[in-house]
Amino acid sequence: MKIAFIYDSVYPWVKGGAERRVYELAKRLVERGHEVHWYTMGFWMDENSKMSENMDLEGIHLHSVCKPVELYTSDRRSIKEAIYFAIKLLRPLMRENFDVVDCQGFPFFSCFTAKLHSLTGRSKLVITFHEVWGGYWYEYLGKLGVFGKMVEKLTFKLTDHTITVSKKTMRDLEDISGVKSIVIPNGIDFKEIESVEVKNPGIKTQPIRNSDVIYAGRLIKEKNLELLLESIETVRSRMPEVKCLIIGEGPEREKLEKIVLKKNLKDNIKFMGFLEDHKNLISLMKSSKVFVLPSKREGFGMVVVEANACGLPVVVYEHEMNAARDLIDENVNGFIAKDSKDMAEKIIMGIDNHETMSDACITSAKRYDWDGIVQKLEEVYTSQVITE
Repeated sequence: MKIAFIYDSVYPWVKGGAERRVYELAKRLVERGHEVHWYTMGFWMDENSKMSENMDLEGIHLHSVCKPVELYTSDRRSIKEAIYFAIKLLRPLMRENFDVVDCQGFPFFSCFTAKLHSLTGRSKLVITFHEVWGGYWYEYLGKLGVFGKMVEKLTFKLTDHTITVSKKTMRDLEDISGVKSIVIPNGIDFKEIESVEVKNPGIKTQPIRNSDVIYAGRLIKEKNLELLLESIETVRSRMPEVKCLIIGEGPEREKLEKIVLKKNLKDNIKFMGFLEDHKNLISLMKSSKVFVLPSKREGFGMVVVEANACGLPVVVYEHEMNAARDLIDENVNGFIAKDSKDMAEKIIMGIDNHETMSDACITSAKRYDWDGIVQKLEEVYTSQVITE
């Protein structure tokens, strides 16, 4: 098959969940004998770069449709960037024919460009939705949320071939629009995680030590890190020496650091910043006891599976927008917390029982190995899309 993925940012230059998903699936499709292209912004280029607009990455043909622009305005995805990318995508995409074009649903506008391509008979269109927002648009954009909601609903109607990355997104999509989808989840490279040793990753600015609690992700409002800080304050009352590592960067960092100082938690909570090498993160997970993901909103929660693969039970937050809840089998591979006090209790349970829960956590994670997931995606492309 000749396959094209469309997403405006690209791994490893941008290390988000959607970028990692496309990269892992694309390189495995190449290994299985398919011709794979990825239309994106040229993050591998800069003003002084002599690199071509197009390049190959592990057999994936990368196409830069435009120079990279900022993906975020403050802590929100830039609407201008999304429209700009969709416009710049049209000409290079129209030059090629594909068996399948798999466009990532958010931020929507590029899906309409991909639809034009399919209407000319140059491809069959698949849209992969990582989340469905519905009423959340009003919380995200205020009164302007009506436009976000409208564009989202229009996107649902662009194709009969829809993939969702979680059961929650599948349910939300059907409830809101009646559209049925196939769940093909995000995954992990289980063998790679298994091979990582626990060692000092060589970060000079921070002393490395074993932690009790670990978080990794962007430091943005939706990740709800204040809930974790409140929980650690409660845990400290029973475990004065509790250690928590917060890994990642984002606009909320300064605010969170001030809260840590105000609560006198500086001896308990350390901010590690962003780790360039993913293996360093895995190493730190393996040296911890419990992973906490306090997010209000997750389209999947790949980091939950990664933590489980490291043998860590995971505590997630009970929220209607949090798809990571579906990854947790309560008291088997983790816990679901209702508030900060409940989260503190679940953290303590995870610390106390991490050794006895470790095998079940690893078994749970094995279901999400990329090698099995790409086989399912290939079957969907061949049996349902191309033979339409």
